[in-house]
Order: sequence, then C-alpha cells, then structure tokens
Amino acid sequence: MAQAAGPSADAAAAADAHGVTSSKDLLKTAANAFTFSSPADRSVKQNLPAAGAKAAAAPQAAGTAAAADLDVGLTGTGTSARMIELKSEITSSLGTPLSVVIDWGDGTSGGEVATGSGTLTSHHVYAEVGSYTVKVTVYGPDGANGPSATNEMPFITPGSEFTPHSPTRLLDSRDGTGAAQAGQVPAWGEARVKVAGNSGIPADVAAVVLNVTVTNTRTAGHVRAYADGTERPTTSNVNYAAGDSVPNLVIVPVGKNGYVNLYNSGEQGVDLIADVTGYFTRTSANGYTPTDPTRFVDTREGLGTSRGMVPGRSQFGVQITGTRGVPAGAKAVALNVTVTNPRGAGHLTVFPGGQAAPNTSNVNFTGGQTIANSVIVPVGADGKIIVRNGGWDPADVIVDVVGYYSPESVSAYIPVRPVRDLDTRNPSQWPSGPLKPYRYIYSTFGEENSTATAMVLNTTVTNTGGAGHLTVAPDPNALWQYENKTHTPPVAPNSSTLNWTAGKTVPNLVQASLGANGIVDFFNRSGSNTDLVIDIFGVYDRH
Repeated sequence: MAQAAGPSADAAAAADAHGVTSSKDLLKTAANAFTFSSPADRSVKQNLPAAGAKAAAAPQAAGTAAAADLDVGLTGTGTSARMIELKSEITSSLGTPLSVVIDWGDGTSGGEVATGSGTLTSHHVYAEVGSYTVKVTVYGPDGANGPSATNEMPFITPGSEFTPHSPTRLLDSRDGTGAAQAGQVPAWGEARVKVAGNSGIPADVAAVVLNVTVTNTRTAGHVRAYADGTERPTTSNVNYAAGDSVPNLVIVPVGKNGYVNLYNSGEQGVDLIADVTGYFTRTSANGYTPTDPTRFVDTREGLGTSRGMVPGRSQFGVQITGTRGVPAGAKAVALNVTVTNPRGAGHLTVFPGGQAAPNTSNVNFTGGQTIANSVIVPVGADGKIIVRNGGWDPADVIVDVVGYYSPESVSAYIPVRPVRDLDTRNPSQWPSGPLKPYRYIYSTFGEENSTATAMVLNTTVTNTGGAGHLTVAPDPNALWQYENKTHTPPVAPNSSTLNWTAGKTVPNLVQASLGANGIVDFFNRSGSNTDLVIDIFGVYDRH
C-alpha cells in the first residue's frame, strides 16, 4: 500500500507517493488450499512377461516380491483457478529410463521420462472448472512389456463459476423466514442460513451471493459472514450503529453441511435479512469479466433513463446487454447502486427484466441519506434489469456497472480465508494515518501480467470528517513506476463505490478490477480525512 496525492493535486505532490507497498501472492495461497493425494502404497502394480509372451500377467497386490521394485505416490495442488501442479513421487530399483504417462482425466494425456527414484513435477490447465481423476502410470525400462505401477487420485479445481438466481429471501429474523422461529439474533450470537438444497440451490454449491441487511439495531456493532463449520474470521461484512438499517453484499463460501453463518458482534440483538441472487459451483457455468467502473444511470442528469427523481412505488428499466461493452450473452451483471436525495425512508430492489418485483431489497435508506450498495443481479431475457423504488417518496438513483458474468467469460472465482489487507487506524501497519482529502491509496494485489483479474474486497470507511464518497478503480501504472517515482497520477472515474456523511461508518463490497498491472486505487473524494479498512474475501482468475 502507498498513499499519493489525488488528481486535483499538482504533479510534484502526486509523485511523492509514500507508505509501504505490499505484494501478496493471494492467488497461489488460495489455490494451494486445494491439495489432493494418493500415497504410494495405493499403487496397482503389474509385472508383465518379457516381449514375445502370449499373455500379460494378472495385476499383483502391492508388497509382493515380484512387484516391489516400482511405486508411485501422487500429490496434486491447485495453483490457479483451473491449474494443477502434480508431483509424482517415484520409487524404483529398476534401471533407467522410466516412462511416465499421465492421464489428466479430461480426455488429454501426456508423457514424460524419469531417470529413477525421485519427484517428477508436471503442470496442466483444465479447460473447465470441475472434478477430475488423475491417473499416472510408470513403466520400467522395458516399457509396456515390463513392470509398471499405476496410481490415481481425485482433483477438484480451485475455481468455481457463477449461476444467477432470481432474488429470493432465505432469512428474515423478523418473521422467522429461514429460522426456527421469529426473533432477533442475540448479542454475540449468530444465525445459520441454509443454502445448499434451499430454493433450488444445488447441494455442491461452493459459495453464495447474499445481500445481508441488519435492522432494528440498538447499539453499534458489525456482522461477519462465514462458512458453517469453519473458524470465525476477524474481518467484518456489515457495520452498523444504533437505529441503522444497513445492507451489504457478501460472497461467502458455503460450509460442507450447506450452511452459512451470520455472526452479530454487537452488544444488543439485531434483526438480520439475507437475500440470495446467485451462487458458485465447480461446474461449467458463467465466468466473470471485470470492467472499469462505468456509469449507466444517473436520474439527476437523465443518463440511462428519464431525468428526474424516481417516484415512490415505481420502477424503471436499464438496458444492460449490448451496451457499453456488456455483450448480448451476459447472464448477470455486477453493479454499484446508489440512492441520493431521498425525501423519505425506503428501499431499492433490483431484479431481472421481464419478472415481477420480488420480496427482497438491495439498498435501504432514510430521508436525505446518500448510500450505495453492491448488487449482483441476473439479466432478464430482454437484456434489462429493473430498479424499483420501494419507498413512498421520490429519490434519485445512480447505477454503475463494474463487471458481468457470461458463458464466454473466463475468470473463475476462488474464495480466500478473509484477511485484513489495510487498516489506516493501525499505525504499526499503516504509519501514514487517515486517507487525506482528495488523495488515493494504491494497493498491489497481483504482479504485472498476473492471471488474476479482479479482487472481492470489503471496503469500510470510518472516522469520517465530512460527507464524501470512495471511488475504487484499477491503476494504470506498474509497480516499478511507483518505486522509481515515474508514475502518472491516476484520474478517478466518474463513479462511486460507497458514500458517507460525517461521523458515519459505512461498508461496501467491491469487485475491483486489477487492470493490466495488478494495482487498485482507492480515492477519497471528499474534503476531509477518513480512515479506510480493506478486507479480502476472494479473487477471480482466468487461468
């Protein structure tokens, strides 16, 4: 991380980037969690007769004298969304060379040569995410006419692909939807949300997209979302104060038992609501394509729809596909939706074109509030989405597109164990203090030319000195340009990621494009200091 002057400052100040730039191989760390093995004692051995014999000998059990000269143990580790690093541990008292044939389980195979006992390392990229059986056969110097050992193991790709789901409420503690009974989630308590097998979501779901809303709050706190059966993380997803109704999008892994937990860290009970709009599985579906943040709708200017506030209890359509780089085949779209100038309390609901409005919400607001939330929503058959003002009073609406999901998109999603990447309140991690007015922080999440394409982050602003907004966008500079102080000050795009007023703590999920250089900028678009917290939840990878 480093902090630099924003686009409104002069070039000399902008070139004086300071702080510590951290580079983490998050993609490799996430993929390496997918490791499978089959020990050498599972080898199936054959001791075939010499060339010219009429028939092959039957397979012999491991450990017999005739077949004890050759073993192979396997370990397969994910290194990216669809890539396996295979280590074949060969033990042989036979002569050399040894012939090694690898069946990758996807209809392709490869051959290599080993010079005796040792470890042979091989790599393979699968065309599709999924589950495969990898089989390795090692032949002695006589090839297929002599001794051989075969071992096999399962391998599941780290990457998963997206299937959109019509917005559906899975949990509402106020009326007992998805819970044993109605009632608030107690202080330091949690709600378990059934995902797998619920509302048509398959049993093999890997991660789920939920819009989580906390309401009827009586004190400050935050909510953490995580897979049931795993250790509770120290990061946060939704921050709230007394009297707040706050939504935030989460992309969270699903536990092996099919559940997700929502933990209330506050000292008083709260109501929690969770609406699903999609899920990830390790079967071929829709990959992700990040885009530079692009404004599709601004009712204040008449961009993308009629100019003027959206009346209460009314809606408008937004053409998504075939517009501004989103292809006709896109099945879902990633948005940042902002409501501003509302004349009363209410909520926005975003849903596919051609469908009736669901009983869900995406952005909750009070009168006069400006608030944003990330949204992932299916695109209707007509290529549109619908934005509905569920309140009784008019409000202005802004819609920014940050990416889309389609069968042609190649980036698959890999969740990571949530980790805090930056907290400007922590002087031991970030000695530069709060993010200054009209300045930006850049963060390196990948190396130049990395196969990672986007990060799933939760950004939170706190200790805000005045009203403003945060803009997140890829940086056009390479890391070496910052190190040499030859970078060009980036210009913030005309979009917003989260909005705040003085004294508020506001979170929002960001699907941040890494651009060509693996660097993301976080612009403070206000005239006051603000503290910034960034938590990492996942990575999209195209390899």
